[in-house]
Amino acid sequence: MKIGKVLLLGRPNVGKSTFVNNLIGQKVAITSPKPQTTRFPIKAVYSEDRGKVIFVDTPGIFGKTEDYLSKKINEQTLKSLNEQVDLVIYMIDHTRKRDFEESRVLGMVRKIDKPKILVINKTDLQEKSYLPQYKFLEDEFSDVFQISGLNKTHFKPLIDKIFELLPPASAKSSAGKEEIPPDLTYPVLNIDSKIFIGELIREKIFLMMGEEIPYRTTVIVDEIAERKNGITYVKARILTTDDRYKKMIIGSDGHKIKEIGSYARKEIALAINKKVYLDLIVETDPHWQETYY
Repeated sequence: MKIGKVLLLGRPNVGKSTFVNNLIGQKVAITSPKPQTTRFPIKAVYSEDRGKVIFVDTPGIFGKTEDYLSKKINEQTLKSLNEQVDLVIYMIDHTRKRDFEESRVLGMVRKIDKPKILVINKTDLQEKSYLPQYKFLEDEFSDVFQISGLNKTHFKPLIDKIFELLPPASAKSSAGKEEIPPDLTYPVLNIDSKIFIGELIREKIFLMMGEEIPYRTTVIVDEIAERKNGITYVKARILTTDDRYKKMIIGSDGHKIKEIGSYARKEIALAINKKVYLDLIVETDPHWQETYY
């Protein structure tokens, strides 16, 4: 029986959250093609007959952090580096050129004195590949795996290697048993239902709005209540930095906010397996980054 903690590191959008979601078999972290989708580390438990693994899905590390939120996101990831872990997965996206951002992440990985696995993700995408730029890493990492986090390709040999490298449950591992409640019904350890539902709503903003707006918004869930008719009532606010963004999120005659709300409500209902009424509004708060991050 093995138990341990695995830290996932990589640039933004290398596919760490997609990998964790598909490995565990349910959504624990939101995903989108845009950077900055993940804003804080998420600890999720993978469990099987061989033991339990706490995966720490970190936000991607930005090479340049000019805005406040990017700096806070980097701080969250750097904080995770100081946690006690048993194993590190360094994930790269072979469809993107190696650059300063990648070199910065690699430098951080090199400083961690723990077993390390190199995972080359997005093997389902072969039209554009910069894999030769990463070939030198195969000499640095004894264990190298090529996977598709999206299509769940080659997960088994990677998981086999993770369990091989983790300490037995009786040994002093970084994932103490006290971190995993015995009655754990949902695999995420460090976020509550309000934060999770807020993340699901924010995911829809990232997917449905233009390039700029997602980075100017966050979602706060103020209330979750079970009504007598069996419907779960969710009251949430989309906060944005400027009135012009508020108008764009609401849309003409409220069309866009209704669309976001509709998709979010369906996602929440699927996640909690209950009917949901979503009460969603948009507010302008120029200081939401400082307040909530």
